Amino acid sequence: MPVSPELFDALPMVAPGTALRDGLDRVLQARRGTLVVIGDGPGVLEISTGGFLLDTEFTPQRLSELAKMDGAIVLTKDAKRIARANVHLTPSSSVVTSETGTRHRTAERVARSLGVPVISVSHAMGVITLFMGDDRHSLRPTAALIDQADQALDTLQRFRSRFDGGLRSLNAAEVVDAATVGQVVEIAQSAETMLRINNLLGEIVVELGDRGRLVELQRAEIVGDLVAKLSSVIEDYAPLESGLIPRSEAIRARLGAIALDEVGDPLIIAAAMGLSPEFESGVSPRGYRFLEQIPKLPREQLEALVEQFGTLSRLLSAETSDIAAIPGFGEAKARSLVASVARMSERAQFSGR
Repeated sequence: MPVSPELFDALPMVAPGTALRDGLDRVLQARRGTLVVIGDGPGVLEISTGGFLLDTEFTPQRLSELAKMDGAIVLTKDAKRIARANVHLTPSSSVVTSETGTRHRTAERVARSLGVPVISVSHAMGVITLFMGDDRHSLRPTAALIDQADQALDTLQRFRSRFDGGLRSLNAAEVVDAATVGQVVEIAQSAETMLRINNLLGEIVVELGDRGRLVELQRAEIVGDLVAKLSSVIEDYAPLESGLIPRSEAIRARLGAIALDEVGDPLIIAAAMGLSPEFESGVSPRGYRFLEQIPKLPREQLEALVEQFGTLSRLLSAETSDIAAIPGFGEAKARSLVASVARMSERAQFSGR
């Protein structure tokens, strides 16, 4: 389940390699439990009783030693100093909690009522749990995170290969006016699956902290221009609305709203894109993706070509004089464009074999 933005922002504080995570791991390894509140503002002080003031620099060793006491440990907002220790927290019992253990119930109530990160270390269950607002997240061991990242990267690469292969096949079908709804939907499915995996990897990278840099580089390389290419497919095939090309962002938002377990349903993808459920039916591109491959073709001229011809098949059969008649073009530019279109058409057919 995706984490909330607030919890996502708090994860780097407990990433492997940080002093706080080192201290939490020490507590767990010593078979002890503790409750750590990050933030010593007025709200936290109002629900704190007992304990003692420390105001000392945070070290993993100090956190481990202080965890021997029953009370909670309160850190400053940046987690660089230990403000108080052995504190008894008394959040309102009216705050709803789904937890059962005393420590976890207290952690969830404090996090929900005050909006500060609260960490519960459970020696009985052997887990470290971060609470933030209405969300909770069990911190995973570094080795488990790296294994999960490797599996996700492998899956991401497989879907990227499927996506790129689908585009090559679509390119070849387009230049002979044989593209189908099914081809377009399959490409969108691959892209949406990749975006879901990419989000999961983003969470893992944040949770890994500095140790996630290599994963982040691999993730960025694989995803690359995925969104741009998906947007171009949408511009090519999404039905016209009031005579205008629909904004790709709006359709991408509809695709992004599809539940993870429904991304694999081609009918749902087709509906989100406004396409026919008849996957074998033919569909003609407007030519955006094709024209975007022509070097140094300004966007305004690309738009003019799409507006003039309406479909890629008409553009492919256009004569030099047809293009030269469009404002902004001339005989020389039209001749060069026709030659580029012919070369690209041949290349598309060859690469799709």
